[in-house]
Amino acid sequence: MKRYSGFRWGQFMIGVLLVILGIWTLGHPGMALTGVVMIYGLLAVLTGIMDIVFYVKMERYIGFGPMLSLISGILSVMAGIMLLVYPGAGSVAAAVLFPLWFLAHCISRLASQPRIMRYVNSLSYYLTLILNILGLVLAVLMLFSPVFTLISLDAIIGCYLILLGVDSIVLAFSGRRNDSGLRW
Repeated sequence: MKRYSGFRWGQFMIGVLLVILGIWTLGHPGMALTGVVMIYGLLAVLTGIMDIVFYVKMERYIGFGPMLSLISGILSVMAGIMLLVYPGAGSVAAAVLFPLWFLAHCISRLASQPRIMRYVNSLSYYLTLILNILGLVLAVLMLFSPVFTLISLDAIIGCYLILLGVDSIVLAFSGRRNDSGLRW
């Protein structure tokens, strides 16, 4: 029977990487969001090209079926080029979508709090609870003030990455096994 030390190395490493990425984001405002937008633009162009290639290869065998792939490919390439040429458009979209993701993530974590209490110590439980309540408040603030979100998105992302990293590090050290012997 394999014994567990209770320490989660994977969770710890993810936490350290998140803290480092959060500090880098705070130290380089503007670059993080622009970098993410550029990566999404590049991925959109590549995905669009693959959809168009799929259409070209399959059109003669299937007929009209892959037409949606062609349309999707053209739209993906156009959106990707727009993001690569004008990353500001992606930043505006992120200012709208980021608060929704933030809200959904915090609600999900708060909904799982009763399960968390069974598997971690009380310090980890309360830290996770407080961080997600603060995240929920921040998400609502960002939803009602998109200008605030757009202006402060880099700082919010950096701080959130650091908080997620600290949360992961604390959870890595608080490993307990449940009744079945599995670690949470």
